[in-house]
Amino acid sequence: MVDVPPAGQRVKLEVETRNGQTCIEGVVLHPAAKNHLTVKLVNGYNASYPLNEVTSVELLPTQSPPAATNAPKQERVTNDALPRIRILHTGGTIASKVDYTTGAVVARFEPEEMIASLPELAQIANIEAVKLGNMFSDDIRPQHWNIMIQASKQAFDDGCDGVVVTHGTDTLHISSAAMSFAWGGKGEVAPGRIAFVGSQRSSDRGSSDAAENLLSAVHWAANGPQPCGDAGDGVVLVMHSTNNDGECAVYPGTGVRKMHSSRRDAFQPVNCEALAHVTIDNGELSHTNTDFYETLRKNSTTRPVCERPTTYEKSTRIAQFISGPWLHSEEIEAIVQTGVQAIVIQGTGLGHLPIEDPGKDAPENTKVWRALTRCINREIPIIVTNQCIHGPVDMNVYSKGRKQMEMGIMGHGSVAAPDTVIVKVHWALSNNVKLEDAIGTNLCGEGNNLLMN
Repeated sequence: MVDVPPAGQRVKLEVETRNGQTCIEGVVLHPAAKNHLTVKLVNGYNASYPLNEVTSVELLPTQSPPAATNAPKQERVTNDALPRIRILHTGGTIASKVDYTTGAVVARFEPEEMIASLPELAQIANIEAVKLGNMFSDDIRPQHWNIMIQASKQAFDDGCDGVVVTHGTDTLHISSAAMSFAWGGKGEVAPGRIAFVGSQRSSDRGSSDAAENLLSAVHWAANGPQPCGDAGDGVVLVMHSTNNDGECAVYPGTGVRKMHSSRRDAFQPVNCEALAHVTIDNGELSHTNTDFYETLRKNSTTRPVCERPTTYEKSTRIAQFISGPWLHSEEIEAIVQTGVQAIVIQGTGLGHLPIEDPGKDAPENTKVWRALTRCINREIPIIVTNQCIHGPVDMNVYSKGRKQMEMGIMGHGSVAAPDTVIVKVHWALSNNVKLEDAIGTNLCGEGNNLLMN
């Protein structure tokens, strides 16, 4: 059995496989399993082999990143006939590449690098780029939403026709919902198109979706229809519509969720459909609106243009629980002591909670009911959203649901995605909007009646 080199070491391996001997080069990673050797290949993929199949290991010199050049930046040639689009760069996988030392993917791509790597962008719009950060999206907080909101306002104030936000995928749909309420929560609409975009695979991988996603997002920001707001099109999210190349989907920023950890079509609509599809054919981009979107646009009302988007109070605390066998009163009481302003519970089925004990053998349920009642008496709002993700919260169907409404628990009739509901609660608390009014109102496309179908 060979000795395993430390993580970060470049190696050349000879491996005996079922298909014969093979030779590979890559960077050693921490093993994916016991008694295995894992390396990151030059194409970005990881490969793991049992140690007893590795016949030889040759240590290779550490590869250094390409040297920086001192060549002066080339001035971009603008075309007055093209729209002006500003890319707000926050980081994520779309702005990541493989670290030469460890083989790990790190967020370190600069916006100028991204633009330079896609000369096709210059055929779509006059591109500007502003770096807001280089973060993975799981680190993003409400204060970062506020930075994005203010940066998008500045872009429109400066005369841009549209905005594209590059963002990590893990909370991409949460930030797109936050931006949606910021511009449209009070019945208004942004001056132009805002598109969030990310990628599931880093730009330096052969299977990367970054280029097509970014091209499609810029295309939509430059050429999509003027948003009406009621359709959930005030802010959209653009990602691959299938696992294959050639087409991206445009989803409502409040009606989409990441549903797979690694597929390129990880994002899927929740209780709605895509608004449009952007097709990439031999470098030519075009978009087609869906019938769903056209129906929403036809039935939409005229909204005034928003001049001052709202923001989020970063100190707001919202507790989240999941309804089920592990929900206990002690956890609810403990979290209340931290000073939360609201509690959101992902209910089972149509939005139900474990609050009844018909067989007199589950006193835990009675305690949960009492704890929730005490919260309501303390004027801590409780909102139920849908653990099923798809489908409405309907507390009218079962007697338990009606009991919950009598208690004062909110959420009945909501068809919004669970994460969107939490963002909506946060937005309402931050902007002195009554939660009872906000939860039951379609503010910016998250509660269209068509979504019930």
